[in-house]
Amino acid sequence: MSDEVMQDNMQHTMQDNKNPWNADLTDPMLRLRLASERLSIVRYVFLVQVEDGIASADERASLEYADAVLIGWPETDASDVITPDAARLDDIDEQMRVMEQHIAKFSAMERDHDIVGMTDTLIRVTERVAGIRSIYQPDFPLPTFAEIRRVVQDEWDEDMDKIDPDNASPTADSIEQETADADKEQQAEKQAEQQADGAQKSGASA
Repeated sequence: MSDEVMQDNMQHTMQDNKNPWNADLTDPMLRLRLASERLSIVRYVFLVQVEDGIASADERASLEYADAVLIGWPETDASDVITPDAARLDDIDEQMRVMEQHIAKFSAMERDHDIVGMTDTLIRVTERVAGIRSIYQPDFPLPTFAEIRRVVQDEWDEDMDKIDPDNASPTADSIEQETADADKEQQAEKQAEQQADGAQKSGASA
């Protein structure tokens, strides 16, 4: 292979690394479409991994966070979508770069069946996509993961109570009753021991 061909191949490889989507990077609205497409794929892959069992609160929250960021995703010509200037495009490109790093980690975790790691990484990807959307659509209210997590935890607790009510969180009254019952049992055991000791002493003296 000639040096000229090798240099040409290397140049194409470098371009592919900078542009893994093979898209027109001169289009300032391109990142808006790519961000939603990338998150949608990651979300679907994660859903397939957890749908067979009962998803944990964290797994549910990560999915619902992605849903909340993707819901009503705007078209590039929507009235509330702005065309970012050069500075904002630089910010978006940085968000995209970090997003792709997280996606690469997510893919490796998928191969290792690391659901805990995938759960956290889906959240990280979603945060980057939320940042991108907030630049293009600054007036659209986006929830934080913490807000989603609180709501999902309450729902998850309710669902678990329905599945196994015996494992429901104890109330103050039930805890107090259990403590009183335990005290009674302990006192009864002490009385029985004392009676047994008294009987042994009586037998010995006789």
